[in-house]
Amino acid sequence: MKETIKAKNAPAAIGPYSHAVVAGNLMFLSGQIAINPETGEMPAGVQAQTAQAIANIKAILAEKGATLDNVVKTTVYLAEMSLFGEMNEIYAQHFSEPFPARSAIAVKELPKRALVEIEVIAAL
Repeated sequence: MKETIKAKNAPAAIGPYSHAVVAGNLMFLSGQIAINPETGEMPAGVQAQTAQAIANIKAILAEKGATLDNVVKTTVYLAEMSLFGEMNEIYAQHFSEPFPARSAIAVKELPKRALVEIEVIAAL
């Protein structure tokens, strides 16, 4: 069976999806863009957006008592690959060894014209 998660401290979903789904001991988080849950606004710049997306991920993980240390896989979507270095600086401030596996992909466009979107899988 699966359990859906709706985090009270994360921005509301902007479509028909759950913040996360727990199946067994794995938690699959939907991709998070940098919407501030208190203001509904998105900061400018890829570094500020990366920090806010990770803050949203932390809020969702916390609903099950998990942290970034539980994350085993991340997928980072970038509006363009030239943003990778700036995103990576902020990403490296939040994840520590042993680092989760990661993919980084440049896409044509992200929801709300975000510069970065991050999705994660965590082991509970």
